[in-house]
Amino acid sequence: MKIKITFNYLILLLVSTVFIGSCKEDKLQDVENVSGLGGETWVQGPIDKYILDSLTTPFNIAMRYKWDPYEFSDITATLVPAKEEQIIPISRTIRRAWINPFVAQAGAVFFNKYSPKIFVLSGSAQFQYESKVLGSAEGGRKIVLMEVNELRIKGMPNYVSARDSNNVKEFIRTIHHEYGHILHQNIMYPVEFKTVGQGLYQGQNWFNISETEARQDGFITQYASSGFDDDWVETICYLLIEGKAGWEKIINSIPAGTSINGTSQADAQAKLRRKEALVVNYFKTAWGIDFYSLQTKTRAAVVSLI
Repeated sequence: MKIKITFNYLILLLVSTVFIGSCKEDKLQDVENVSGLGGETWVQGPIDKYILDSLTTPFNIAMRYKWDPYEFSDITATLVPAKEEQIIPISRTIRRAWINPFVAQAGAVFFNKYSPKIFVLSGSAQFQYESKVLGSAEGGRKIVLMEVNELRIKGMPNYVSARDSNNVKEFIRTIHHEYGHILHQNIMYPVEFKTVGQGLYQGQNWFNISETEARQDGFITQYASSGFDDDWVETICYLLIEGKAGWEKIINSIPAGTSINGTSQADAQAKLRRKEALVVNYFKTAWGIDFYSLQTKTRAAVVSLI
């Protein structure tokens, strides 16, 4: 035993010596001429003016598209900057499909109070476990939107309806998803919502089930089955983006029979309709918002973009 301890001690000394010996001390440099000290100095162009006129001045929302890895919670993630030609179409989409419906339905005072104040854009997605992260809400005042370089909106070059319309809807869903988190962090959704899917949530294993399997258990998406909060906001964003008819189409497409967890088709459909009712009531009682009217406005905006 003593020999082992002594041997390990010698190795530690040797490693320490090598580490210390590899340290290099450079000469002092003139820090007055280091690039970037004193703040950003770029000249604002058409993109910055558009953001100022359409987002910042009317709604006090900033959009950060110039690359800064420290804007992201995981600075070790491999990401790429947003392409400049994407910024104005993305800004326009955010305003048309998210801001305008909420302002028209709930008023500018409500929106300006509860809207996030910073959007940060990444050209690529962040991969995590077996899935990819498309967005995040941080502290109720910042939303990170990812994979924006893949977005092709109607009227943009290389737009292909069948493929790109799904990408656009996914992008808009991400915004409403993250905003849903901000709203429930201010006023919590009803406790009853947690009981609807009780015992069926998958946690971090949500990506191991298919979309069909998730819906057979009464979840609108795979990700909704990950936990209470994401089930809540996924329900909201799908109701808004797909509209009443689209939502019913999804419910009616759930296969007959039972799920792997023993949930029947009728029970799964009832769960989704119960979740819808809870969302509608929450928006009315918590925020004084007619959800179905908001849904109609949002769906119309989405259709105009795809």
